[in-house]
Amino acid sequence: MIARYTRPEMGSIWSDENKYRTWLRVEIAACDAQAELGRVPKDAVKVIREKADFSLERILQIEQKVKHDVIAFLTNVAEYIGPESRYVHLGMTSSDLLDTALAIQLQQASAIITDDLKALISVLEKQALEHKYTVCIGRSHGIHAEPTTFGLKMALWYDEMKRNLERFERAARGVARGMISGAVGTFAFLDPKVQEIVCQKLGLQSTAISTQVIQRDVHADYMTVMALIGATIEKIAIEIRHLQRTEVLEAEEPFTKGQKGSSAMPHKRNPIGCENLTGIARLLRANAMAALENVALWHERDISHSSVERIILPDSTILTDYALARMSRILQGLVVYPQNMHKNLWLTNGLIFSQAVLLALTENGMSREKSYQIVQDRAMECWQSGENFKSVISKDNEVTKILSSEQIESCFDEKRAIQHVDYIYAQVGLE
Repeated sequence: MIARYTRPEMGSIWSDENKYRTWLRVEIAACDAQAELGRVPKDAVKVIREKADFSLERILQIEQKVKHDVIAFLTNVAEYIGPESRYVHLGMTSSDLLDTALAIQLQQASAIITDDLKALISVLEKQALEHKYTVCIGRSHGIHAEPTTFGLKMALWYDEMKRNLERFERAARGVARGMISGAVGTFAFLDPKVQEIVCQKLGLQSTAISTQVIQRDVHADYMTVMALIGATIEKIAIEIRHLQRTEVLEAEEPFTKGQKGSSAMPHKRNPIGCENLTGIARLLRANAMAALENVALWHERDISHSSVERIILPDSTILTDYALARMSRILQGLVVYPQNMHKNLWLTNGLIFSQAVLLALTENGMSREKSYQIVQDRAMECWQSGENFKSVISKDNEVTKILSSEQIESCFDEKRAIQHVDYIYAQVGLE
C-alpha cells in the first residue's frame, strides 16, 4: 500500500546501491581533500576516481568473513582500484564515512519530504479558501459548543503544517553535517582542513566538534520533528474520522468507484485512510523515542545507536513521505456535506446560542450570576424536553424585562460566527 503513495526515489535512497554509492562519494571527496593539502598524490586520486567501484555481492561475501561492513566495502573498492587504494580512508575511522554519508542520504530524503509538506500546505490552503464561510458546529469535549466554519478547521491545519515545514527545514539543516575527524574526533592523523574541504564538496556543514560520531541530538531533533508532522496528520485524520461517523456525516474521505468497505456489510464506507494514518503517527512517535535513546552513548562512542538507526531513519522518512502524500490525496478528494453541517448546527434547537443570551442580559444590566442561572435553567429544560431554546427564552418574564424581541432574535444569528473570519485568515496568511 505504501508504494501507491510514495515516490520510488524515497525507497531508493535507503537501498544498498545508493548507500555504497554515497560512501564512495565521501571517500573520493576525502582523497581529493588530502590531495589538495599535499598528503596524497594527485595522480593517485585520478586513478582512484576513474577506477573506484564496488559489487554488492562481493561486499556481502567479504562481510561474511570480516564481520565489518565498512572494511568489507573498502576491501572490495580496493580490488577495483589497485595499489592506489592505500590512499583511500587515510587517517579516517568508520564513522567518518558512515555519518557523513548518512547526512547526504538524509538530505536526499529531506528534499522529498519538504516537497510533500509544501504540497499538503497547498491543498489545505485551497480547502480553507473554499470553505471559508461554510458554517458548522464547533465542539468541545465532543459536545456542541458554538458555531464556527469548516474553513477555519482547514486554516488551523494550514497554519500548523506551515510550522511543521519551518521546523523540518531547520531540523534538515541540522542533520546535514559531516565529519572527517578520526578515531575519537581529535584529528590525530588528519589535517582538520580535510573535514572542511570534504563538507564543502558534499554540500554539508562541517561539524564543530565530534567524538567518533556526530552527536545524536541532531538526529533525535530530526526524528522528533517527523513525529510532530505525524501528530498533525493524526489530528486531521481523527477530525475527519469523527466527522464521517454516520450520525454526524459532515465530511468523509474519498470513496472511489469499485471500492469495498466491508467483506460482510456492502453498505459500509469506512475512513480507512485516516485510520491508517492514525496508526502511522504512532510509529513515528515510537521511532522518535528510539532516537532520543540514541543520544547517550558510552564515552566517545559505542554502536548501540547503529542498529536502531538502520531501521528508524529509513522507516520514518518513508512513512512521513507516505503519510503526507496520502493525507494530501484524502483532503483533495474530501467529500463535504454543508447541508448536514446546517442540520447538526440546529440539532440542539438553539442551545448553542446560550452565551449570546447570557452576554445580552449582562450587557443590559443583569448581573452575570443571575444571567447565567436563568440561561442555564432554561437550557436544561430544553435539553430534557427538546423544546426550542429561543421560544423558551422568549417566554421567560425575567428575560423579556431586559431584552426586546429584536434583541432576543439577534442572539440566534449564526452569521455572528463568521464576522471575524477575514481577520483570522489574514493572521495566518490566507487572503
